[in-house]
Amino acid sequence: MNNNSDEQIVIQVATLSDVAEWDTYVSAHKLASAYHKFAWLNAVKHSYGHEPLGLLATNQSSKKIVGVLPAVLMKTPFLGKQICALPYCDVGYALADNDDIALELQQFLTQQLSATGGKALEIRNIKTEPQSPSSLENQKARMLLPLPNSSEKLLAGFKSKLRSQIRKAEKNRLIVSLGTNQTLINDFYTVYTKNMRDLGSPVHAKKWFEQIVGAYEESCLISVVYKDNTPIGGGLVLKNAANASIPWASTLREYNKLAPNMLLYWSLLEHCADSGIETFDFGRSTYEEGTYKFKKQWGAQPQLLHWQKFDQHGALLKGQLAATSPGKLRPIAENMWKKLPLTITVAVGSTIRPHISL
Repeated sequence: MNNNSDEQIVIQVATLSDVAEWDTYVSAHKLASAYHKFAWLNAVKHSYGHEPLGLLATNQSSKKIVGVLPAVLMKTPFLGKQICALPYCDVGYALADNDDIALELQQFLTQQLSATGGKALEIRNIKTEPQSPSSLENQKARMLLPLPNSSEKLLAGFKSKLRSQIRKAEKNRLIVSLGTNQTLINDFYTVYTKNMRDLGSPVHAKKWFEQIVGAYEESCLISVVYKDNTPIGGGLVLKNAANASIPWASTLREYNKLAPNMLLYWSLLEHCADSGIETFDFGRSTYEEGTYKFKKQWGAQPQLLHWQKFDQHGALLKGQLAATSPGKLRPIAENMWKKLPLTITVAVGSTIRPHISL
């Protein structure tokens, strides 16, 4: 396959033997996220059995990687197959040396859709150019915070109100523990499952988080906030080179007056600033809504998410995706879910969650 130049570019589905080169390329690319690492594809496969479709573009002359596109073939009961780049996170676009190669990767993925009998291809892209407030209205954006080279400088740059909220958690004798051991995974999961039930959302199985920790190894970090010996807040951060993302963070609402969320986020921001991370991704929020404002108070700025769906011919499918619209039935389902016992939501949620790409 050529990219309209003198250099021949070959695209193929990556295998385990390509992981080291894949991650080296991802680590060096300025638009890469932690989700672009091959670890995400491995975690999806070993947790939920979905087939990874990580595409690798190689320059035949230099034998060097010139592009990657991580994706997953998802099989959903009654709905059939679709390819998603990437499920369970905010982004999953092509990384390439130039736009032509990125387009070729997407076109090749469309061919895979046809070959596998899939119905749709979803690409979770971003818009890197600055957006006007009007273009962000009612839209989903990820919130990005540039970090200084030390937590001391980061703290000094916060407004006094924000610093006092962090101190409030400490005055309330909350303590925080960082790491990736099984106890922290268990305590994080305890908080996560209760919070998601209260939000009316199905949960991932615990094995999903165990696979994430195992796949990312030192590039993963869990923070758990405790009141006495009770876990009341938990978050998980994934790192890639100079950037980090927090895909999951939860606190127990009955303890929110103690400000566990402030200590939770500060503990992770502090670690990242002192570990050479230059950009912290707070994750997806709707512009100017509650979680958006919470993230904005830390200094984070929005980057518009641009999710698109294509058919087998590469034609753009009309209709809003979950990045922009919650759907009419979602509030009804959420209210029903909130009323279920926790054990039921964990058991049922763990069964249906693998088939929900959000």
